[in-house]
Amino acid sequence: MEEEKYRNLKLGERGAIISIVAYICLSVLKLVIGYISNSDALKADGLNNSTDVIASIAVLIGLKLSQRPPDEDHGYGHWKSETIASMLASFIMAAVGVQVLFDGMLSIFQGEKESPDVIAAYVGMFSALVMYFVYRYNKKLAENINSSAVMAAAKDNLSDAWVSIGAAVGIIGSQLNMPWLDTVTAIIVGIIICKTAWDIFRQSSHELSDGFDQDKLRLYQEVILKVDGVKGIKQIKGRNYGNNEVIDVVILVNSSLNITKAHDIATMVEKMMIIEYGVHDVHIHVEPN
Repeated sequence: MEEEKYRNLKLGERGAIISIVAYICLSVLKLVIGYISNSDALKADGLNNSTDVIASIAVLIGLKLSQRPPDEDHGYGHWKSETIASMLASFIMAAVGVQVLFDGMLSIFQGEKESPDVIAAYVGMFSALVMYFVYRYNKKLAENINSSAVMAAAKDNLSDAWVSIGAAVGIIGSQLNMPWLDTVTAIIVGIIICKTAWDIFRQSSHELSDGFDQDKLRLYQEVILKVDGVKGIKQIKGRNYGNNEVIDVVILVNSSLNITKAHDIATMVEKMMIIEYGVHDVHIHVEPN
């Protein structure tokens, strides 16, 4: 089971690398054409992709570090490296998002501006198409290897496709005697960057502070109570090590049972949670009732 998880992390690197290559190519293309065509929206979209390069590199580094086995200083392994990398990436994305917002606001007070060249719109639509295909690839990969990190990257790919479509719409609108629409679109892109950064930060900080999905805990509690021999649950807690769930549960069993029988019940609970629900590790404490 653990060897398979390490193999999946290795496969996940492929999705991160594809995202990095796509983001580098598109960010360079958008920034160059954005400056040539004088499009604030396309330049903002290019800066958005540059932050995505950093975020994807952070995910790649996190996936690599997470593959390191437990050592003397990390008895539980290095699974959380991926989550730490995601949090660092969120800080970088937030900084760029604020810069894009600032530049967009400043542009409003700089008076009239010419409409950008329509080539910027074509670049935006082309970028959206590329990112959609990258999204489909990473989504399928994430489902195959059951990786939340790669799935998060896929969702980021899809949001980037929508940002590029929005940029193209703003540029086309500016051709219809509405040059301000390009600047407004740039500001919207900045807001989207900041929102994405906040979502990544909130999720990663929740996991690093040992937060856990309460709906999952309620589900696990229900299925454990159905195990033959379990009379009740005194306490159940959960935490995440990267993509791995660890459950701590105190179960109540009949006080007349001997140690062997009580141990067998705990083993049944453990096997069910690991095999049927994909929990990485289950710590079970048995108390008489």
